[in-house]
Amino acid sequence: MVLSQEEPDSARGTSEAQPLGPAPTGVAPPPGPGPSDSPEAAVEKVEVELAGPADAEPHEPPEPPEGGWGWLVMLAAMWCNGSVFGIQNACGVLFVSMLKTFGSKDDDKMVFKTAWVGSLSMGMIFFCCPIVSVFTDLFGCRKTAVMGAAVGFVGLMSSSFVSSIEPLYLTYGIIFACGCSFAYQPSLVILGHYFKKRLGLVNGIVTAGSSVFTILLPLLLRVLIDSVGLFHTLRVLCIFMFVLFLAGFTYRPLATSTKDKESGGSGSSLFSRRKFSPPKKIFNFAIFKVTAYAVWAVGIPLALFGYFVPYVHLMKHVNERFQDEKNKEVVLMCIGITSGVGRLLFGRIADYVPGVKKVYLQVLSFFFIGLMSMMIPLCSIFGALIAVCLIMGLFDGCFISIMAPIAFELVGAQDVSQAIGFLLGFMSIPMTVGPPIAGLLRDKLGSYDVAFYLAGAPPLIGGAVLCFIPWIHSKKQREISKTAGKEKMEKMVENQNSLLSSSSGVFKKESDSII
Repeated sequence: MVLSQEEPDSARGTSEAQPLGPAPTGVAPPPGPGPSDSPEAAVEKVEVELAGPADAEPHEPPEPPEGGWGWLVMLAAMWCNGSVFGIQNACGVLFVSMLKTFGSKDDDKMVFKTAWVGSLSMGMIFFCCPIVSVFTDLFGCRKTAVMGAAVGFVGLMSSSFVSSIEPLYLTYGIIFACGCSFAYQPSLVILGHYFKKRLGLVNGIVTAGSSVFTILLPLLLRVLIDSVGLFHTLRVLCIFMFVLFLAGFTYRPLATSTKDKESGGSGSSLFSRRKFSPPKKIFNFAIFKVTAYAVWAVGIPLALFGYFVPYVHLMKHVNERFQDEKNKEVVLMCIGITSGVGRLLFGRIADYVPGVKKVYLQVLSFFFIGLMSMMIPLCSIFGALIAVCLIMGLFDGCFISIMAPIAFELVGAQDVSQAIGFLLGFMSIPMTVGPPIAGLLRDKLGSYDVAFYLAGAPPLIGGAVLCFIPWIHSKKQREISKTAGKEKMEKMVENQNSLLSSSSGVFKKESDSII
């Protein structure tokens, strides 16, 4: 989004080259700022907004302030990332507590049933992302985020009053998760309104929030569960959602121009262009015509069938395998610590990897994630398991940090938000299905060994699929260059023929006048 803010500069240059005064009859006024104080000009401007092309900018977007109020927005977005994904990533601790609270010796499928709570919650967060983008365009970041936090608060609070595991599918898995999704998406969008030059730094700080919370929340949840139980722990977590509700009010929209402020604009016009855009701009399915992106959108979900399994089942596996160990939550903390390091490290490395070849970093990350998942059952020493979790977290951060740069390389700046939104939606399916299947295998086989072995296979397969993307993309680029060169040559020949025809006509006219 921010990258496209350079476009108005060229539009502004074109506008300044035009003579001041009313536009000629039948010609739409330029999109840049100009004299529009008269009622006629105002009418023309409205007509441009309603009938003009989708990518025409009726208002000049504001220049990001690069700080000021934006720093508070950054902290609010950081709290959002931390509270949403910190709770989700720490669901392994809640999972163990749910088994103890609702479990029964007569129910041999309790692990399978309980696993659906956390996996459904994580899946719904990503599944709702394409829908949330529409609400953000229509109502703005602030309203969408505040509404989402309120819904998440209601879902989490109602989860603390259930008497069996099944109602948690609705209260925790759907209502709470949908609220988190509506609160999370605007936190990504609003950063581009306040930062441009420092956007990379700000994004790194914001995404690091989830790593910090992933490190600290397992310890907090264990203390709370041991002292006050599962239900009161969920009520304490509601405080996080209430703070998130207040944080949403900091997403103040920026006024588009001084002229809008003088006319009493509240800044909501920042979203007015998208409001009048054709529906295809809201759900832009044309990006799937880009073959490389289509392969990426298939390969990533394919790799994620086993991705969320360790987050849900690792704590249960540790309790069964290492019963005498204390502070077992350290395994989740290790994933959180190195995940934050991986986001900063590989995000910086990706800046030096040219073009679509950044995909090879994701291939590398999936290779190690799959390999480490398979090594979890092989660890008979707790220290070895910690080492495996450290490596897994490092490459987990690699996978997450370079998603946006790859999407930009594949579809361009104009469609990058749509590309990420669709991908997150596709990711919801494997992330929802994987953990319950692992839980079912645990119930049938009595241990998690086979479940973790199988969880490591999808990342390896998905990584192999991603290897084809650079080749597909480069082949397509060669075809485009070849076609563009051919069209350019044809246009040059056409211009030469037109010039010769015009010269011939002038010569004939002069000859006739001489005769």
